[in-house]
Amino acid sequence: MYQEELARSGEALFRKRGKFLKWIIVIGAVVAYVTKTLGPFSSSTANRVWFALALAIAVAGAVLRMVTSGHAAPGTSGSSKQGAVAAELNTTGPYSVVRNPLYLGRILNFTGIAMLSGSWVYGALVFLVSVLVYERIAVYEEQFLREEFGEAHARWAREVPFLMPRLYGWVKPKHPFWPRRCLMRENKKVMLLATAVVAFDLARRGFDPDFLVGYAAYGGLLVAWWTVRLMRSHGRIFENVA
Repeated sequence: MYQEELARSGEALFRKRGKFLKWIIVIGAVVAYVTKTLGPFSSSTANRVWFALALAIAVAGAVLRMVTSGHAAPGTSGSSKQGAVAAELNTTGPYSVVRNPLYLGRILNFTGIAMLSGSWVYGALVFLVSVLVYERIAVYEEQFLREEFGEAHARWAREVPFLMPRLYGWVKPKHPFWPRRCLMRENKKVMLLATAVVAFDLARRGFDPDFLVGYAAYGGLLVAWWTVRLMRSHGRIFENVA
Protein backbone atom coordinates (compact mmCIF):
# COMPACT_ATOMS: atom_id res chain seq x y z
CA MET A 1 0.00 0.00 0.00
CA TYR A 2 2.79 2.41 0.94
CA GLN A 3 4.68 1.60 -2.28
CA GLU A 4 1.54 2.26 -4.32
CA GLU A 5 1.11 5.65 -2.66
CA LEU A 6 4.76 6.49 -3.39
CA ALA A 7 4.26 5.46 -7.02
CA ARG A 8 1.15 7.64 -7.39
CA SER A 9 2.91 10.71 -5.99
CA GLY A 10 5.97 9.84 -8.10
CA GLU A 11 3.89 9.82 -11.29
CA ALA A 12 2.65 13.36 -10.55
CA LEU A 13 6.18 14.56 -9.73
CA PHE A 14 7.52 12.86 -12.88
CA ARG A 15 5.57 15.28 -15.07
CA LYS A 16 6.82 18.33 -13.16
CA ARG A 17 10.46 17.32 -12.70
CA GLY A 18 11.77 19.68 -15.39
CA LYS A 19 10.83 22.74 -13.31
CA PHE A 20 12.64 21.83 -10.08
CA LEU A 21 16.12 23.08 -11.01
CA LYS A 22 14.89 26.50 -12.15
CA TRP A 23 13.28 27.11 -8.77
CA ILE A 24 16.41 25.92 -6.96
CA ILE A 25 18.43 28.51 -8.90
CA VAL A 26 15.94 31.35 -8.31
CA ILE A 27 15.77 30.71 -4.57
CA GLY A 28 19.54 30.15 -4.44
CA ALA A 29 20.12 33.56 -6.03
CA VAL A 30 18.01 35.16 -3.30
CA VAL A 31 20.03 33.29 -0.65
CA ALA A 32 23.32 34.41 -2.25
CA TYR A 33 22.07 38.02 -2.36
CA VAL A 34 21.31 37.91 1.37
CA THR A 35 24.46 36.06 2.52
CA LYS A 36 26.92 37.67 0.05
CA THR A 37 29.49 34.97 0.78
CA LEU A 38 30.91 31.90 -0.98
CA GLY A 39 30.35 29.68 2.03
CA PRO A 40 29.03 29.45 5.59
CA PHE A 41 32.39 30.00 7.34
CA SER A 42 34.13 33.07 8.75
CA SER A 43 37.35 32.15 6.94
CA SER A 44 37.63 33.19 3.30
CA THR A 45 39.90 30.19 2.65
CA ALA A 46 37.33 27.78 4.08
CA ASN A 47 34.62 29.44 2.00
CA ARG A 48 36.66 28.97 -1.17
CA VAL A 49 37.05 25.29 -0.30
CA TRP A 50 33.28 25.12 0.24
CA PHE A 51 32.68 26.68 -3.18
CA ALA A 52 35.08 24.24 -4.85
CA LEU A 53 33.40 21.29 -3.12
CA ALA A 54 29.93 22.51 -4.08
CA LEU A 55 30.97 22.96 -7.70
CA ALA A 56 32.59 19.50 -7.74
CA ILE A 57 29.38 17.89 -6.43
CA ALA A 58 27.25 19.75 -8.99
CA VAL A 59 29.58 18.82 -11.86
CA ALA A 60 29.80 15.19 -10.69
CA GLY A 61 26.02 14.94 -10.88
CA ALA A 62 25.99 16.48 -14.36
CA VAL A 63 28.76 14.14 -15.59
CA LEU A 64 26.95 11.08 -14.19
CA ARG A 65 23.84 12.08 -16.12
CA MET A 66 25.82 12.69 -19.30
CA VAL A 67 27.49 9.28 -19.15
CA THR A 68 24.19 7.57 -18.37
CA SER A 69 22.26 9.36 -21.12
CA GLY A 70 25.01 8.77 -23.67
CA HIS A 71 25.14 5.01 -23.05
CA ALA A 72 21.44 4.35 -22.38
CA ALA A 73 19.47 2.10 -24.71
CA PRO A 74 17.47 3.91 -27.44
CA GLY A 75 13.93 4.65 -26.37
CA THR A 76 14.78 4.92 -22.66
CA SER A 77 15.74 7.55 -20.09
CA GLY A 78 14.22 10.44 -22.02
CA SER A 79 13.79 13.84 -20.42
CA SER A 80 10.70 15.12 -22.25
CA LYS A 81 8.38 12.14 -21.72
CA GLN A 82 5.06 12.55 -19.93
CA GLY A 83 5.25 9.01 -18.60
CA ALA A 84 7.71 6.17 -18.09
CA VAL A 85 8.95 4.57 -21.33
CA ALA A 86 11.44 1.73 -21.78
CA ALA A 87 12.16 -0.15 -25.01
CA GLU A 88 14.53 -2.39 -23.04
CA LEU A 89 15.83 -2.74 -19.49
CA ASN A 90 19.05 -0.81 -18.87
CA THR A 91 21.33 -2.99 -16.71
CA THR A 92 24.84 -2.14 -17.95
CA GLY A 93 27.15 0.86 -17.52
CA PRO A 94 26.00 3.09 -14.64
CA TYR A 95 22.90 0.91 -14.30
CA SER A 96 25.11 -2.00 -13.23
CA VAL A 97 26.10 -0.24 -9.99
CA VAL A 98 22.95 1.75 -9.18
CA ARG A 99 19.40 1.31 -10.48
CA ASN A 100 18.64 5.02 -10.80
CA PRO A 101 21.84 6.79 -11.93
CA LEU A 102 19.96 9.63 -13.63
CA TYR A 103 18.17 10.49 -10.42
CA LEU A 104 21.30 10.09 -8.32
CA GLY A 105 22.90 12.55 -10.75
CA ARG A 106 20.00 14.94 -10.25
CA ILE A 107 20.28 14.76 -6.46
CA LEU A 108 24.04 15.47 -6.59
CA ASN A 109 23.59 18.24 -9.15
CA PHE A 110 20.78 19.95 -7.25
CA THR A 111 22.61 19.68 -3.91
CA GLY A 112 25.84 21.09 -5.33
CA ILE A 113 24.02 24.01 -6.95
CA ALA A 114 22.20 24.80 -3.70
CA MET A 115 25.53 24.72 -1.84
CA LEU A 116 26.93 27.23 -4.36
CA SER A 117 24.56 29.78 -2.83
CA GLY A 118 26.89 29.84 0.18
CA SER A 119 24.34 28.45 2.64
CA TRP A 120 24.74 25.01 4.23
CA VAL A 121 21.12 25.19 5.40
CA TYR A 122 19.87 25.65 1.84
CA GLY A 123 22.18 22.90 0.61
CA ALA A 124 20.93 20.46 3.24
CA LEU A 125 17.29 21.37 2.60
CA VAL A 126 17.62 20.86 -1.16
CA PHE A 127 19.39 17.53 -0.59
CA LEU A 128 16.60 16.22 1.65
CA VAL A 129 13.81 17.43 -0.65
CA SER A 130 15.59 16.03 -3.73
CA VAL A 131 15.94 12.61 -2.10
CA LEU A 132 12.24 12.59 -1.17
CA VAL A 133 11.13 13.73 -4.64
CA TYR A 134 13.34 11.42 -6.69
CA GLU A 135 12.72 8.46 -4.41
CA ARG A 136 9.05 8.74 -5.34
CA ILE A 137 9.72 9.24 -9.04
CA ALA A 138 12.07 6.24 -9.05
CA VAL A 139 9.45 4.07 -7.28
CA TYR A 140 6.93 5.04 -9.98
CA GLU A 141 9.36 4.14 -12.76
CA GLU A 142 10.34 0.86 -11.12
CA GLN A 143 6.70 -0.14 -10.82
CA PHE A 144 6.45 0.37 -14.59
CA LEU A 145 9.64 -1.63 -15.19
CA ARG A 146 8.41 -4.53 -13.03
CA GLU A 147 5.26 -4.72 -15.12
CA GLU A 148 7.22 -4.53 -18.38
CA PHE A 149 10.15 -6.84 -17.66
CA GLY A 150 8.99 -9.07 -14.82
CA GLU A 151 11.65 -11.53 -13.64
CA ALA A 152 14.46 -9.75 -15.52
CA HIS A 153 13.80 -6.63 -13.45
CA ALA A 154 13.49 -8.67 -10.25
CA ARG A 155 16.91 -10.30 -10.80
CA TRP A 156 18.53 -6.93 -11.51
CA ALA A 157 16.85 -5.27 -8.51
CA ARG A 158 18.07 -8.02 -6.17
CA GLU A 159 21.68 -7.34 -7.14
CA VAL A 160 21.86 -3.58 -7.75
CA PRO A 161 21.10 -0.88 -5.10
CA PHE A 162 18.24 1.59 -5.53
CA LEU A 163 20.00 4.98 -5.13
CA MET A 164 23.26 4.38 -3.24
CA PRO A 165 25.79 2.93 -5.74
CA ARG A 166 27.76 -0.20 -4.94
CA LEU A 167 31.55 -0.18 -5.37
CA TYR A 168 31.76 -3.34 -7.46
CA GLY A 169 29.95 -5.15 -10.27
CA TRP A 170 30.57 -2.65 -13.09
CA VAL A 171 29.42 -4.07 -16.43
CA LYS A 172 30.67 -2.53 -19.67
CA PRO A 173 27.87 -0.52 -21.35
CA LYS A 174 25.93 -2.52 -23.90
CA HIS A 175 25.48 0.48 -26.17
CA PRO A 176 28.31 2.74 -27.37
CA PHE A 177 28.39 6.33 -26.19
CA TRP A 178 26.20 8.50 -28.41
CA PRO A 179 27.39 12.13 -28.19
CA ARG A 180 24.40 13.60 -30.05
CA ARG A 181 21.90 12.01 -27.65
CA CYS A 182 23.96 13.11 -24.64
CA LEU A 183 24.09 16.66 -26.03
CA MET A 184 20.38 16.69 -26.82
CA ARG A 185 19.31 15.43 -23.39
CA GLU A 186 21.80 17.15 -21.10
CA ASN A 187 22.73 20.48 -22.72
CA LYS A 188 19.97 22.31 -20.83
CA LYS A 189 21.14 20.96 -17.45
CA VAL A 190 24.73 22.03 -18.14
CA MET A 191 23.47 25.45 -19.20
CA LEU A 192 21.47 25.79 -15.98
CA LEU A 193 24.53 24.85 -13.90
CA ALA A 194 26.51 27.63 -15.58
CA THR A 195 23.54 29.97 -15.10
CA ALA A 196 23.50 29.19 -11.37
CA VAL A 197 27.21 29.99 -10.98
CA VAL A 198 26.80 33.34 -12.79
CA ALA A 199 23.49 34.24 -11.13
CA PHE A 200 24.80 33.53 -7.62
CA ASP A 201 27.95 35.55 -8.31
CA LEU A 202 25.87 38.47 -9.58
CA ALA A 203 23.62 38.22 -6.52
CA ARG A 204 26.61 38.27 -4.14
CA ARG A 205 27.87 41.40 -5.89
CA GLY A 206 24.50 43.11 -5.59
CA PHE A 207 23.91 42.47 -9.30
CA ASP A 208 26.85 44.68 -10.29
CA PRO A 209 28.49 42.81 -13.22
CA ASP A 210 32.17 43.71 -12.73
CA PHE A 211 33.54 40.20 -13.42
CA LEU A 212 33.43 40.72 -17.19
CA VAL A 213 35.63 37.79 -18.26
CA GLY A 214 33.44 35.26 -16.48
CA TYR A 215 30.28 36.79 -17.86
CA ALA A 216 31.74 36.80 -21.38
CA ALA A 217 32.49 33.08 -21.07
CA TYR A 218 28.93 32.53 -19.92
CA GLY A 219 27.70 34.49 -22.94
CA GLY A 220 29.64 32.12 -25.21
CA LEU A 221 28.07 29.12 -23.51
CA LEU A 222 24.64 30.70 -23.90
CA VAL A 223 25.22 31.12 -27.64
CA ALA A 224 26.28 27.46 -27.89
CA TRP A 225 23.15 26.37 -26.04
CA TRP A 226 20.86 28.33 -28.34
CA THR A 227 22.71 26.92 -31.34
CA VAL A 228 21.95 23.38 -30.15
CA ARG A 229 18.30 24.32 -29.63
CA LEU A 230 18.04 25.72 -33.15
CA MET A 231 19.70 22.62 -34.58
CA ARG A 232 17.22 20.43 -32.72
CA SER A 233 14.27 22.42 -34.07
CA HIS A 234 15.36 23.12 -37.63
CA GLY A 235 18.36 20.95 -38.49
CA ARG A 236 18.72 17.27 -39.31
CA ILE A 237 21.65 16.40 -37.05
CA PHE A 238 19.35 15.31 -34.19
CA GLU A 239 16.86 13.41 -36.35
CA ASN A 240 16.01 9.94 -34.99
CA VAL A 241 17.82 10.69 -31.70
CA ALA A 242 15.60 9.56 -28.82
